[in-house]
Amino acid sequence: MFVTNPLKNIKKFCAALAFLAIAAPAAAQNADWALYGGAGGRRFSSLSQITRANVGKLEQAWRFDMAEAGDPQTHPLAIGGVVYAYTPTLDTIALDGTSGKLLWRFHSGVKAGGPQRGLAMWGRGRARRLFANAGSYLYALDPATGKPLPDFGKGGRIDLREGLDRDPDKISVALTGPGLIWRDMIVMGFRTAESAPAAPGDIRAFDVHTGKQRWVFHTIPRPGQPGYETWPADYWKTGGAANNWPGMVLDEKHHLIFAPTGSAVSDFYGYDRIGDDLYANSLLALDADTGKLKWHFQGMHHDVLDRDFPSPPVLLTVRHDGKTVEAVAQATKQGYLFVLDRLTGKPLFPVSEMAVAQSDVPGEKTSPTQPVSALPAPYARQRLSEGLLTNRTPEAHQWALDQFRTFNNGVGNHGGPFTPLRVGQQTVVFPGFDGGAEWGGQAADAKHGILYLNANDVAWTGGLVANTVAAGEGARLYQDNCAACHGPDRRGSPPAFPSLVDSSLNATQMVDVIHAGRGRMPSFNIQGDNLATLLAYVKSGEDKEMAAPASDATRPPYRFTGYRKFLDPDGYPAVAPPWGTLSAIDLNSGTYLWRIPLGEYPALADKSTGSENYGGPILTAGGVLFIAATLYDKKIHAFDPRDGKLLWDATLPYAGNATPITYMAGGRQYVLIQADNARDKKSPQGAAYVAFALPVR
Repeated sequence: MFVTNPLKNIKKFCAALAFLAIAAPAAAQNADWALYGGAGGRRFSSLSQITRANVGKLEQAWRFDMAEAGDPQTHPLAIGGVVYAYTPTLDTIALDGTSGKLLWRFHSGVKAGGPQRGLAMWGRGRARRLFANAGSYLYALDPATGKPLPDFGKGGRIDLREGLDRDPDKISVALTGPGLIWRDMIVMGFRTAESAPAAPGDIRAFDVHTGKQRWVFHTIPRPGQPGYETWPADYWKTGGAANNWPGMVLDEKHHLIFAPTGSAVSDFYGYDRIGDDLYANSLLALDADTGKLKWHFQGMHHDVLDRDFPSPPVLLTVRHDGKTVEAVAQATKQGYLFVLDRLTGKPLFPVSEMAVAQSDVPGEKTSPTQPVSALPAPYARQRLSEGLLTNRTPEAHQWALDQFRTFNNGVGNHGGPFTPLRVGQQTVVFPGFDGGAEWGGQAADAKHGILYLNANDVAWTGGLVANTVAAGEGARLYQDNCAACHGPDRRGSPPAFPSLVDSSLNATQMVDVIHAGRGRMPSFNIQGDNLATLLAYVKSGEDKEMAAPASDATRPPYRFTGYRKFLDPDGYPAVAPPWGTLSAIDLNSGTYLWRIPLGEYPALADKSTGSENYGGPILTAGGVLFIAATLYDKKIHAFDPRDGKLLWDATLPYAGNATPITYMAGGRQYVLIQADNARDKKSPQGAAYVAFALPVR
């Protein structure tokens, strides 16, 4: 393992000693985990019953099996001894926090699936409202019973497809992250399609009592609004995305909401949105009362590589130029961490515009520069070379070398994480489409300015092909909606993108997946004859009834060839380790305190490779950093935040691809993680919530 010892550096040593201040028992501990990501997105708990000294004694306290398979990725709430969470089919459930006993279950009747990472609780006096999601619907539930509150919207719910200046029946909207509560409003983002047609990524606030819209911020500006000039005229009428899907963070003191956004459609070919595309790929600071923009920071101009800001930012305090600064830290898929003044958006470390390679795709015009931060150093490798290819076996290395020499990897010093895709050739995307950082978020010691961040460090490839006229309507529908993930030949890129050839799903199951989404697949609003034609093509690969192709006037000239992870013939990353890491970064100085591989492949003799990881860490006042996240070893870990030393781990029934929580109930501190094997199709499928606690004396 490559551990950097903080004792090598006096400043780092002082930071490590300063951490001891939060390890002492808190005078007034907060027993609940009442907010998605914790206050300020810091994923920190003041609980200290579990400490570095006793964490090794943790044992399973209870387990709730959901008797379903799927990938909800849920970061639950725990309030007053009750855990609020989701099942893979996005039923909302309440569990007894001491036993895992089911208290109630709300089934919306909506066929839904895919990630749903959290819930939101509003309260005033004795009044409480639990806000939960299924598909495009936001529900207000009675937290005591799970029943919808009829005064909210229509029968207890609102449909977030409505009010977006699009036909609701022709757009797809899903809610991967929970709403953010501010006073008597809930502020919502959403997930939408990554190709046209997609909903515009409006961020909206709704009244918690009635469901009526209170304010809106247009991430694709309208005429007369700042940023409109960075898009083609009238793009706002037909364009989509630039949406907040990871969730948001509230600065209650300053009445600010920090909302990261993703790219605009289409993700990989921006011929119809030439310009910088504000406010896509941006961190927005919005007035919580009105939704008005205070400042913005764009992390990638005219994104054609799906470089969404992947997680909510983190609010913390740092020392900068001899002064105490309230800061916000935003992680990226490309491996850069941007640390900004929370009130002004000014970078605390120098950010420069680096010249980058330009696209040679006809009709495309990429930005000549992209922003990079001088500090901290990137937490994922930036450019793949022959020297970074796998040496796991001589055969694997030669295979990787042969493949690598066929790829586009940029020109001169202009390669790296911003190399644009080409037509007819695969381009190296490193860090890969999954980062770098991902949706699990980061934990922070806010008082001392230390951030704990896990990251992926594997390569992917992607390319473009001419969007030729399909022979029939089935092939056309498949190209426009499915080929980006499942490939032009329907064989996908397993395990992340399953093959559709000889799929075990029947027609009814396929319809459910298309309409509800699953895992990283969004829902698609395909109905009637189009749906039947698409299903027939997916099953056979042939158009049984040849239909005359519709006009190609609205189809882009080029389309994405699909996500392809660069894996060797045995299924391991074709780049040298580490394949996943966990780091502690001092944001006062921008330096790393330590960095270790995170995760392992049980079948490999080398247990220090790291692995892909999905889900983030939490930090406690007991001086323990908890994280599961690792894909193949199915473990939850406890690390010493001072030096990255492993203090404890336990094997879960499934992979803990979510962010844990910790809470007190019945006098015991619990650590709770949602686990499933949806990302590891070779392992038994299922999903469960697993809670750990110290033995009862």
